[in-house]
Amino acid sequence: MRILVTNDDGIMAPGLLALRRAMADLGDVTVVAPTTPQSAVGHSITLTDPIRVHRVSLGDGAVGYGVEGRPADCIKLAVLELLPARPDLVASGVNLGVNAGINVLYSGTVAAAVEGAFFGIPSLAVSIEDADAVDFDAAARLARGLVGRLLEHARGQPILFNINIPDLTKGPPRGVRVVPQSLKGWREGWERRRDPRGRTYYWMIGDLEPEERGIDSDVAALADRYVTVTPLQFDLTDHPRMDEMRGWDLAL
Repeated sequence: MRILVTNDDGIMAPGLLALRRAMADLGDVTVVAPTTPQSAVGHSITLTDPIRVHRVSLGDGAVGYGVEGRPADCIKLAVLELLPARPDLVASGVNLGVNAGINVLYSGTVAAAVEGAFFGIPSLAVSIEDADAVDFDAAARLARGLVGRLLEHARGQPILFNINIPDLTKGPPRGVRVVPQSLKGWREGWERRRDPRGRTYYWMIGDLEPEERGIDSDVAALADRYVTVTPLQFDLTDHPRMDEMRGWDLAL
């Protein structure tokens, strides 16, 4: 199996290196990832600047491709230019901080997996809850354990999964749950600050909005310490509303 590993935290991020190690026994792993952190860039791509690619030593003799671009750029370049053959799997992560709720739409980690799915490649994004001490290796092993089962059940069909892992410093997860994406978002706020020259600037603050008890969602299941798996799609059409709108008089 040919596996493409990427992320949005940068090519030397510990989560990516852990995921590369965990996936190594599945096949031939190639890393193509941004040279600098790209958190919350969503599915943006580079259109008006040149993209440079550098070979980067990843330790233990491994070498990856560092891309001066976005996570989605990394997938496009890898599939269409850098790799000798199309990968069989795209694995994006392990991201520091969960990508749950509507924050999925901001995530460069998830966007890289979506880009892989655009090419018809089975793809998954992996994220872990932020904590004072994050065990990326344990998170990557959990993701590795899920990959075989997910691919087996998919049976060759196009797949796109978003996997989130709770804080492992609090103990092992309670299990794995397949759940829908929550509509909860980031409780945003802004701190107004002044720089050393006395000029005003703003700094975003906030946290993930909690889910009400009893709701079946990724946010709720993570709060209950489950690993969550959410199947995603990139058709953003509101199909029930489409049926309703066909009866509207919109003639000009």
